[in-house]
Amino acid sequence: MSPDPLGSILVAGVGNAWLRDDGFGGEVARRLEQRELPAGVSVMDVGTGGLDLAYEVMRGYDGLVILDVSKQGGEPGTLYVIEPSEEEAEAGIEDGDVINPHAMDPQTVLRFVKSLGAWPGRVVVIACEPAEVEDMGLGLTEQVAGAVERAIDLVIETIGELRAGEAVKSAE
Repeated sequence: MSPDPLGSILVAGVGNAWLRDDGFGGEVARRLEQRELPAGVSVMDVGTGGLDLAYEVMRGYDGLVILDVSKQGGEPGTLYVIEPSEEEAEAGIEDGDVINPHAMDPQTVLRFVKSLGAWPGRVVVIACEPAEVEDMGLGLTEQVAGAVERAIDLVIETIGELRAGEAVKSAE
């Protein structure tokens, strides 16, 4: 991987669309796929396929933007920008640790990738405060659906910041 801030960037939507707002990441990714993005930017809807995300990250990206939900205690629809450091993934995966490939959240994916000796340069998580992720059901709640376009704008802004080697700004 090149330290060049103008390298390749993966935007990955994660989450389970069958759990209402947990489908936020996938919805943002699907809408981004319909937009014209700069060269070198790839978008994928990972769904619940944490191993798929790990394999893709292992291909070598200079930046990774993860789209997900995160309960932070804010109002549903609130967007958060989190930039985990490589050091936060240092715990890695130890020999003998059991990894459930059907339950790999983004943090576990990053620890797994780090334990294999890879790191996608800069990592940014754009997360949305969910209203409903416990009960089965399709479709985002009104509050989270209302955050999708703002999240798309934030992803595009974040790509520009990563490309320019700038600090990533907060969501608000």
